[in-house]
Amino acid sequence: MNTDEIIIQTKNLNVWYETKPAVLDINLDIARHKITALIGPSGCGKSTLLRCFNRMNDLIPTAQVTGQVLFKGHDLYAPEVDPNEIRYQIGMVFQRPNPFPKSIYDNVAFGPKINGFKGNMDEMVEQSLRRAALWDEVKERLKSSALALSGGQQQRLCIARALAVEPTVILMDEPCSALDPLATLAIEDLMRELSREYSIIIVTHNMQQAARVSDYTAFLTADERRTGELVEFGETRAIFTSPRDQRTEAYITGRFG
Repeated sequence: MNTDEIIIQTKNLNVWYETKPAVLDINLDIARHKITALIGPSGCGKSTLLRCFNRMNDLIPTAQVTGQVLFKGHDLYAPEVDPNEIRYQIGMVFQRPNPFPKSIYDNVAFGPKINGFKGNMDEMVEQSLRRAALWDEVKERLKSSALALSGGQQQRLCIARALAVEPTVILMDEPCSALDPLATLAIEDLMRELSREYSIIIVTHNMQQAARVSDYTAFLTADERRTGELVEFGETRAIFTSPRDQRTEAYITGRFG
C-alpha cells in the first residue's frame, strides 16, 4: 500500500487503563475508500483500538494513549488538535442503535446545527438519508419519532446522522450485532456502497461478515495478561485463505477464540 492510499496510520500505538495495558505496539495502515475489519476474540482490544481513531478513549478518565495515530499524515494526538473536530471528520456508529429521542429529521439535522451549518437543511437531511438507504422508507414521516423505527432502520438512521456532518472516515463497532439477518444484510450492502466515498473501519465478531464486506482484515489476540496485540494484517482474502500466523488460522477455523 503506497502512502497516497493510506488515510489512517498507527505507529507503536499503546493504550493503558490505569496500570493495565489494553493494547500494545499496534502498527497499522488503513486504506482510503476501503473497508478494514478488526477481528479477534473478546477482550483483545478491538474496540479500544477503534476508539483511538477518533479519540473516544479521551472520555475514559483512566485511559492513556502513547505512540501515534496519523490521519492524513497529521498526528491526532498532537497538543493543538481539537478532539471534537476530529469526531466530525471521523464518525462513529455504535453496537446498538442509539437515535436521539427526537424526530427522524432532527436526528439527522442535529450535528450540522451544532456545527453551524448554513446551507439548505432539508436538502442535507434528504441527501444523508438517501446515502444511508433510508429515504424511501421514511420520507413521508420525517417528523415522527426516530424511536418508532425498527432496529435496522434505527441503525441506518444513525449512519445517516454520522454522514450528515460530512466525515472522511466512518468507524463501526459491531454495527449488526443487535440486528436480525435481513437488517444485517441491508447494513452490509450499505457499507459496500458507502466505501466508494468513505473509508470504513468495522469491529466485528462475525468472521463471515468480515469475509463478506471487508477489503482488509486485522486479526488481534490477547496474551496471558489480556493485553491486545496485532497478530496479522493484510488483504481479507489472504487472511482467510492463507494466513501466515498459526494463531490466525486457529481463530478463523474455530479452533481458538
